[in-house]
Amino acid sequence: MLSVRPRPTRLAVVAIVALLLVGAASGCSTTQEKAEAQKAAAQRILDAREKRQQKRKQDKDKPGKQEEKGS
Repeated sequence: MLSVRPRPTRLAVVAIVALLLVGAASGCSTTQEKAEAQKAAAQRILDAREKRQQKRKQDKDKPGKQEEKGS
């Protein structure tokens, strides 16, 4: 006695699974966006650090006030 009509519980299960898949797909894009934002923030931090290090190196190469006083 197989019924041609799908059972309501089967339809509910299919609907729930479909909703979970859609939710997971949208969650992935959100995670990817967060990862991209975090990567961009990390890159800004690294760039600022590099600029500070270059400035220190340039300042170190210049004669300072102490060297001028000592001469």
